[in-house]
Amino acid sequence: MGNKLVNSLSKITTSSKEVTSDILVMNFTIVNAFLIGNKTQWVLVDTALENSADFILKAAEKRFGKGSVPKAIILTHGHFDHVGSVIKLSKLWSVPVYIHELEMPYVTGKKDYPLADPTVDEGMVAKISQTFPHTSIDISSNVSPLPSDSSIPYMPDWKWIHTPGHTDGHISLFREKDHVLIVGDAFCTTKQESLLSVITHHEEISGPPKYLTTDWAKAKNSIICLKNLKPLIAIPSHGEELSGEELTKHLELLINNFDEIAKPAEGQFVTNK
Repeated sequence: MGNKLVNSLSKITTSSKEVTSDILVMNFTIVNAFLIGNKTQWVLVDTALENSADFILKAAEKRFGKGSVPKAIILTHGHFDHVGSVIKLSKLWSVPVYIHELEMPYVTGKKDYPLADPTVDEGMVAKISQTFPHTSIDISSNVSPLPSDSSIPYMPDWKWIHTPGHTDGHISLFREKDHVLIVGDAFCTTKQESLLSVITHHEEISGPPKYLTTDWAKAKNSIICLKNLKPLIAIPSHGEELSGEELTKHLELLINNFDEIAKPAEGQFVTNK
């Protein structure tokens, strides 16, 4: 039921939006994926859901030309809604996949993530996510850890920022020359625990998705780290982009009221209080 509902929603409401001249955000209702670059050299950041591959292929063809292939796939982390199409696309394109070294066990069949906690807030999205496989995928034949110097292959102006909390090896991507930030799940601009907010894209600053985040102390520190980069545009995996003074104001609100806004209620899915 959950699989069918999420796949149906993503299919009906899938859309794309150019945020900068070289960043196309593909929205699949519950999650975003990103085409970054130009016709000469581009990458795919995250692969959304299992049924997202066809839209990604069409969006890439429209943007970069028929038969165009990315240089690589970059993964912010290994949760189901970020790696859903990675097996199909990496095989089709025959391109390398990169992820933080701490996420490697989850994409090489060695370790599983914990199940989502259905008691968090309204619980519906968590319950739906529980219907998706949380066993690790295995792309060991073409996945490699990101370089330890924070560089990102085929993204020369970008660096990866280790932003743990949601997962041990979660990363965000930052481009210093224009202070553009690809957030991943370090924080959201919609309340990801609410199915209505997810569907309507109701803007509401929040921390990482509560039902799958396992270390809240690290999650808060990661948001502080990102704020200290002084981003001018932040593009999350869940929700719409924020920019300028609005972004600064929202991040300050989130950090100053982190326990009230981001963390689950007492007794819910909190492994590090």
